[in-house]
Amino acid sequence: MSFDAEWAQHKAAVLAQQSPAMRLDHAPADGSVPGSPAGSLEAGAASINGNANLLIEIAALLHEGRPDGDASTMARAPRAHADVSTQVLRFARFADDQFKDTIGLLAALATRLKTAGTGFAQVDDDTARSFLAGLLESGRYVKPEAK
Repeated sequence: MSFDAEWAQHKAAVLAQQSPAMRLDHAPADGSVPGSPAGSLEAGAASINGNANLLIEIAALLHEGRPDGDASTMARAPRAHADVSTQVLRFARFADDQFKDTIGLLAALATRLKTAGTGFAQVDDDTARSFLAGLLESGRYVKPEAK
C-alpha cells in the first residue's frame, strides 16, 4: 500500500469519527449541518457594514414602537383597582427596561460588527499588499514576444 493510500485511509477514519457540527474550519460541501450554506461561506466589507446598518435600523424601529407611557396612566387609581394599577405600572417598567436593553444590545452588536468590518478590511488590504510586494520582489518581467 502506498503512503498516499494509507494517508487517505487515516484521514477518512478520523473524519468518520468527527461530528459535522464540530468542524469549525469549513462548511461541509453536502450541507449536512442544518443552517450551513453548503460551501458558500463568504464575507465582504460591504456585507458586514450593511448588516451593521440593518441592526441600527431595527433598533431605531424598536425605539419608535416602544410602549406608550400614557397607556399605563389610564390604569391608575382611581380609574382602576389599586392592585391592577400596581401590576400595570410594574409591567410598564418591565417593558420599558426590556426595550432599552434590546435597543442597547442591537446598537452594541452593530458597533462590534462595524469594528469587525474594519478589521476585515485591514486584513484584506494587508493580504493584497503582501501579495503585491511579493510579486514585485520575486517576479520578473517577461516580454510577450519572449514567451
